[in-house]
Amino acid sequence: MLALPGRLVPAAVQLARSRVRHSSSGMDLKAVLSALNDLAALSFAESWDNVGLLVEPSPPHKVRTLFLTNDLTEAVLQEALQAKADLVLSYHPPIFRPLKRVTWGTWKERLVVRALEGRVAIYSPHTALDAVPQGVNAWLAKGLGACTSRPIRPCRAASHPTEGTHRVELSIRHPQDLDAVLSALKGVSNASITCFSTRADGEEQVRLSLNCTQEALTRVVAWLSQHGGLYEEMEILALEKPLLPHTGMGRLCVLEEPVALATVVERVKSHLKLAHVRLALGAGRSLDSQVHDVALCAGSGSSVLQGVQADLYLTGEMSHHDVLDATAQGISVVLCEHSNTERGFLSELRDLLCAHLENRVQVVLSQCDRDPLSVV
Repeated sequence: MLALPGRLVPAAVQLARSRVRHSSSGMDLKAVLSALNDLAALSFAESWDNVGLLVEPSPPHKVRTLFLTNDLTEAVLQEALQAKADLVLSYHPPIFRPLKRVTWGTWKERLVVRALEGRVAIYSPHTALDAVPQGVNAWLAKGLGACTSRPIRPCRAASHPTEGTHRVELSIRHPQDLDAVLSALKGVSNASITCFSTRADGEEQVRLSLNCTQEALTRVVAWLSQHGGLYEEMEILALEKPLLPHTGMGRLCVLEEPVALATVVERVKSHLKLAHVRLALGAGRSLDSQVHDVALCAGSGSSVLQGVQADLYLTGEMSHHDVLDATAQGISVVLCEHSNTERGFLSELRDLLCAHLENRVQVVLSQCDRDPLSVV
């Protein structure tokens, strides 16, 4: 028997607990990154965002413990180091603006220094995790009650780097020039060529169609501009991937049963575990006004929500003037503070990660991560 203060614990139980703590076999960092991208593809992130692997210890790097947080502060990093984390997944990117130096001078620089010294990688999914169907905004919508939802700004299907972004179509002026044109253009990387015959004005024509990446397009156009006598009727078409119906920024939610604004407010407070939220009533609205649809965006939602027709806007923060614009249109606004609309999702994310990582990595949720603002 092992003696502990106030009780005795059988040695077998103590051994079993030890095995639970150390049962994670671990995964190579590259394999973890691949699984994270499968969960929330970085291609769905906003163009202004800084997502993905932000800090990488020298390889090889094995991940046995992944530490989850909404914001990576110095206190949270200390907690991660004490948990012997190999990787911190910080929803918000701790490195957003470029660092000109890495010293002990600022808290963000110290995060990088301490992470590298402790061989801790740092990864941020941020808006990629907002966009996916099982992500942050879908979780936030659960607080409204039964509803149907769709993205406010749908994403397009991701493109592979070697897939075409443009199509070039042209007619060969003289059949004897076909071999010369084909020989030159087949030498352009990432440009696939299709050759076919058409009839125009009673004459047989040879047409070429090239699917090009952006880089290949530049080379194709450069060659064609120097050999204008070999072709005619050239067109350049931009190729767009289809919109994804369930993936994108924000959510427009239609309640199955309209309810009073006061009821929606209480549901949101309960879902986010908040005692208070900020409310701006739309012109002509009251707490008894019925809410049929809600436009929401976790974090700072002004740019996504602007111009969307709904009874209510739900987000973390909006500027004073954006709130005035919304209420003037009869749209009520509920503000919950920025990270309060995101942090609660981490518990669900922990379960998703365990499944995607096949329980080979221990996932630990920060206990000291919290919104820096409080009502006093």
